Amino acid sequence: MTDDDGPVLHAERGATWWPVLWGPLFALVAIGVEALTGPVLVLPWLAAGTALALPAAVWVQGRRAIGSVRLTRGVLRQGRETLRVSDLAEVDDVGRPVGARVLGGGWNVPRGTTELPVRLADGTVVIAWARDPDALRRGLREVLPA
Repeated sequence: MTDDDGPVLHAERGATWWPVLWGPLFALVAIGVEALTGPVLVLPWLAAGTALALPAAVWVQGRRAIGSVRLTRGVLRQGRETLRVSDLAEVDDVGRPVGARVLGGGWNVPRGTTELPVRLADGTVVIAWARDPDALRRGLREVLPA
């Protein structure tokens, strides 16, 4: 199933790439401080910057994979899970039952997001999530039948 079913109605990235730059920026600052105080050891600082950037890149890629939200007219993608919009039934006045399954494959909603209970066409309730749940709710209202 693809999520190229029309225009994107709501999207959230799981993370930005900004943290990958922290290691190299630290190395540049260290090189600058060393330049003011004596001989500069550029190669070790560049290695340190790279050593800090690589795990940050892995972390960001993982956060982008499990923390992204994308809603089109055809599908709702939450992390690694994709649902057809036709499988969704209701987004308003849906209570959160104990033990409801969280979309995206996790035990809990990702940190920094808010729960949004959604009733499926088969009557079960699942927990969608977003950093801006009101915007996701508006997008879902737009694609769900009245």
